[in-house]
Amino acid sequence: MASKGRKVAVRATNLHASVSFGPHCRVGQGFELDIAGTGTFRAGMGVDFRRGFICEIGGDGVVDIGDLSVFTSNMLIQVSTNLTIGKRCVFGQSSMIADGNHRFRDYTQHLLDQGYDFRPITIEDHAVAMSKCTIVADIGRGAVIAANSVVTRPIPAYCLAAGAPAKVIEYFGPPDECPEGLEHLRSRGA
Repeated sequence: MASKGRKVAVRATNLHASVSFGPHCRVGQGFELDIAGTGTFRAGMGVDFRRGFICEIGGDGVVDIGDLSVFTSNMLIQVSTNLTIGKRCVFGQSSMIADGNHRFRDYTQHLLDQGYDFRPITIEDHAVAMSKCTIVADIGRGAVIAANSVVTRPIPAYCLAAGAPAKVIEYFGPPDECPEGLEHLRSRGA
Protein backbone atom coordinates (compact mmCIF):
# COMPACT_ATOMS: atom_id res chain seq x y z
CA MET A 1 0.00 0.00 0.00
CA ALA A 2 2.85 2.40 0.82
CA SER A 3 4.35 1.87 -2.64
CA LYS A 4 1.04 2.80 -4.27
CA GLY A 5 0.83 5.98 -2.20
CA ARG A 6 4.38 6.97 -3.15
CA LYS A 7 3.56 6.54 -6.87
CA VAL A 8 0.50 8.79 -6.51
CA ALA A 9 2.58 11.44 -4.70
CA VAL A 10 5.33 11.33 -7.36
CA ARG A 11 2.80 11.83 -10.16
CA ALA A 12 1.07 14.65 -8.25
CA THR A 13 4.33 16.57 -7.78
CA ASN A 14 5.30 16.22 -11.45
CA LEU A 15 2.07 17.16 -13.24
CA HIS A 16 4.06 19.23 -15.76
CA ALA A 17 5.90 16.08 -16.93
CA SER A 18 5.07 12.57 -18.12
CA VAL A 19 5.40 9.96 -15.38
CA SER A 20 4.27 6.34 -15.69
CA PHE A 21 4.77 3.14 -13.74
CA GLY A 22 3.98 -0.25 -15.24
CA PRO A 23 1.98 -2.84 -13.32
CA HIS A 24 3.56 -4.34 -10.22
CA CYS A 25 6.26 -1.65 -9.83
CA ARG A 26 7.53 -1.36 -6.27
CA VAL A 27 8.50 2.12 -5.09
CA GLY A 28 10.47 2.04 -1.84
CA GLN A 29 11.01 4.63 0.89
CA GLY A 30 12.89 7.74 -0.13
CA PHE A 31 11.93 7.50 -3.83
CA GLU A 32 12.38 10.96 -5.38
CA LEU A 33 11.66 12.11 -8.89
CA ASP A 34 12.68 15.67 -9.73
CA ILE A 35 11.70 16.73 -13.25
CA ALA A 36 12.57 20.39 -13.77
CA GLY A 37 11.10 20.69 -17.29
CA THR A 38 8.76 18.67 -19.44
CA GLY A 39 10.75 15.46 -19.16
CA THR A 40 9.54 11.88 -19.18
CA PHE A 41 9.95 9.03 -16.70
CA ARG A 42 8.69 5.57 -17.66
CA ALA A 43 9.13 2.42 -15.62
CA GLY A 44 8.07 -0.91 -17.10
CA MET A 45 6.30 -3.83 -15.46
CA GLY A 46 7.64 -5.09 -12.14
CA VAL A 47 10.49 -2.61 -11.76
CA ASP A 48 11.79 -2.68 -8.17
CA PHE A 49 12.93 0.68 -6.79
CA ARG A 50 14.29 -0.01 -3.35
CA ARG A 51 15.11 2.50 -0.62
CA GLY A 52 16.61 5.87 -1.60
CA PHE A 53 16.14 5.96 -5.39
CA ILE A 54 16.62 9.50 -6.76
CA CYS A 55 16.12 10.53 -10.39
CA GLU A 56 16.69 14.08 -11.64
CA ILE A 57 15.57 14.84 -15.19
CA GLY A 58 16.44 18.18 -16.78
CA GLY A 59 14.62 19.90 -19.65
CA ASP A 60 12.88 17.42 -21.91
CA GLY A 61 15.09 14.50 -20.87
CA VAL A 62 13.73 10.95 -20.95
CA VAL A 63 14.36 8.03 -18.60
CA ASP A 64 12.91 4.75 -19.87
CA ILE A 65 13.34 1.64 -17.67
CA GLY A 66 12.60 -1.86 -18.93
CA ASP A 67 10.50 -4.54 -17.25
CA LEU A 68 11.75 -6.27 -14.10
CA SER A 69 14.83 -4.10 -13.57
CA VAL A 70 16.06 -3.73 -9.98
CA PHE A 71 17.59 -0.70 -8.26
CA THR A 72 18.98 -1.47 -4.83
CA SER A 73 19.42 1.22 -2.19
CA ASN A 74 20.65 4.77 -2.78
CA MET A 75 20.65 4.92 -6.58
CA LEU A 76 21.12 8.31 -8.28
CA ILE A 77 20.21 9.06 -11.90
CA GLN A 78 20.82 12.49 -13.51
CA VAL A 79 19.66 12.89 -17.13
CA SER A 80 19.10 15.79 -19.52
CA THR A 81 19.05 13.76 -22.77
CA ASN A 82 17.94 10.10 -22.92
CA LEU A 83 18.63 7.16 -20.67
CA THR A 84 17.31 3.81 -21.86
CA ILE A 85 17.63 0.87 -19.48
CA GLY A 86 16.68 -2.55 -20.82
CA LYS A 87 14.81 -5.43 -19.24
CA ARG A 88 16.02 -7.22 -16.10
CA CYS A 89 18.95 -4.91 -15.42
CA VAL A 90 20.32 -4.77 -11.89
CA PHE A 91 22.06 -1.86 -10.17
CA GLY A 92 23.88 -2.32 -6.87
CA GLN A 93 23.81 -0.11 -3.81
CA SER A 94 25.00 3.51 -4.12
CA SER A 95 25.45 3.53 -7.90
CA MET A 96 25.05 6.53 -10.20
CA ILE A 97 24.16 7.11 -13.85
CA ALA A 98 24.72 10.54 -15.44
CA ASP A 99 24.49 11.58 -19.08
CA GLY A 100 26.73 14.63 -18.80
CA ASN A 101 30.13 15.85 -17.71
CA HIS A 102 31.22 19.33 -16.72
CA ARG A 103 33.41 21.10 -19.25
CA PHE A 104 36.60 22.24 -17.52
CA ARG A 105 39.40 22.88 -20.03
CA ASP A 106 39.04 26.67 -20.27
CA TYR A 107 41.28 27.81 -17.43
CA THR A 108 39.97 31.38 -17.77
CA GLN A 109 36.50 30.31 -16.60
CA HIS A 110 35.22 28.58 -13.53
CA LEU A 111 34.01 25.02 -14.12
CA LEU A 112 30.41 26.03 -13.34
CA ASP A 113 30.51 28.63 -16.14
CA GLN A 114 31.71 26.26 -18.90
CA GLY A 115 28.59 24.17 -19.41
CA TYR A 116 28.27 20.43 -19.98
CA ASP A 117 28.88 17.77 -22.56
CA PHE A 118 25.79 15.53 -22.79
CA ARG A 119 25.22 12.21 -24.54
CA PRO A 120 22.39 9.69 -24.46
CA ILE A 121 23.10 6.46 -22.57
CA THR A 122 21.79 2.97 -23.33
CA ILE A 123 22.08 0.09 -20.89
CA GLU A 124 20.96 -3.05 -22.69
CA ASP A 125 18.88 -5.98 -21.37
CA HIS A 126 20.28 -8.09 -18.52
CA ALA A 127 23.22 -5.76 -17.75
CA VAL A 128 24.40 -5.71 -14.14
CA ALA A 129 26.32 -2.97 -12.32
CA MET A 130 27.47 -4.01 -8.86
CA SER A 131 27.63 -1.66 -5.85
CA LYS A 132 29.11 1.82 -5.98
CA CYS A 133 29.47 2.11 -9.77
CA THR A 134 29.45 5.35 -11.72
CA ILE A 135 28.09 5.04 -15.25
CA VAL A 136 28.54 7.74 -17.89
CA ALA A 137 28.63 5.53 -21.01
CA ASP A 138 26.70 2.67 -22.67
CA ILE A 139 26.67 -0.89 -21.34
CA GLY A 140 25.94 -3.84 -23.64
CA ARG A 141 23.55 -6.75 -23.22
CA GLY A 142 24.36 -9.01 -20.28
CA ALA A 143 27.55 -7.14 -19.38
CA VAL A 144 28.67 -7.15 -15.74
CA ILE A 145 30.35 -4.14 -14.16
CA ALA A 146 32.41 -4.94 -11.05
CA ALA A 147 31.84 -3.05 -7.80
CA ASN A 148 33.44 0.40 -7.47
CA SER A 149 33.95 0.75 -11.24
CA VAL A 150 33.62 3.91 -13.34
CA VAL A 151 32.21 3.30 -16.83
CA THR A 152 33.59 6.13 -19.00
CA ARG A 153 33.50 4.35 -22.40
CA PRO A 154 31.06 1.84 -23.88
CA ILE A 155 31.28 -1.72 -22.53
CA PRO A 156 30.39 -4.42 -25.10
CA ALA A 157 27.81 -7.14 -24.55
CA TYR A 158 28.72 -10.15 -22.38
CA CYS A 159 31.85 -8.53 -20.98
CA LEU A 160 33.07 -8.24 -17.41
CA ALA A 161 34.54 -4.79 -16.83
CA ALA A 162 36.28 -3.47 -13.74
CA GLY A 163 38.27 -0.48 -12.53
CA ALA A 164 38.35 3.29 -12.73
CA PRO A 165 38.07 3.76 -15.62
CA ALA A 166 36.40 0.41 -16.24
CA LYS A 167 38.24 -1.89 -18.65
CA VAL A 168 37.03 -5.15 -20.14
CA ILE A 169 38.80 -8.01 -18.36
CA GLU A 170 36.78 -10.95 -19.67
CA TYR A 171 34.37 -11.89 -22.44
CA PHE A 172 31.89 -14.65 -21.54
CA GLY A 173 29.27 -14.53 -24.31
CA PRO A 174 28.68 -16.54 -27.47
CA PRO A 175 32.02 -17.25 -29.25
CA ASP A 176 30.73 -15.90 -32.58
CA GLU A 177 29.77 -12.55 -30.98
CA CYS A 178 33.11 -11.78 -29.32
CA PRO A 179 34.05 -8.17 -30.16
CA GLU A 180 37.08 -7.76 -32.39
CA GLY A 181 40.23 -7.37 -30.35
CA LEU A 182 38.86 -9.14 -27.26
CA GLU A 183 39.38 -12.73 -28.40
CA HIS A 184 42.23 -13.17 -25.89
CA LEU A 185 39.80 -12.32 -23.04
CA ARG A 186 37.33 -15.13 -23.78
CA SER A 187 36.45 -17.18 -20.73
CA ARG A 188 36.64 -20.95 -20.87
CA GLY A 189 32.82 -21.15 -20.97
CA ALA A 190 32.58 -18.88 -24.03
